[in-house]
Amino acid sequence: MEKLVAFWRDEEGATAIEYGLIAGLIAVGLIAALTSLEGGLTALFGRIVTALNGLTA
Repeated sequence: MEKLVAFWRDEEGATAIEYGLIAGLIAVGLIAALTSLEGGLTALFGRIVTALNGLTA
């Protein structure tokens, strides 16, 4: 019974799990932000390419 209680109170792996969850939430946030900015970034780079092509032609 003592070993079961000691196992239940052991929090050694909890920090690693918490860091993993935080990293996962950050990744989800970044994916959502970049997905919402995709159209604007595509248009911006398109204008840059057009401007650069105008300089070299």
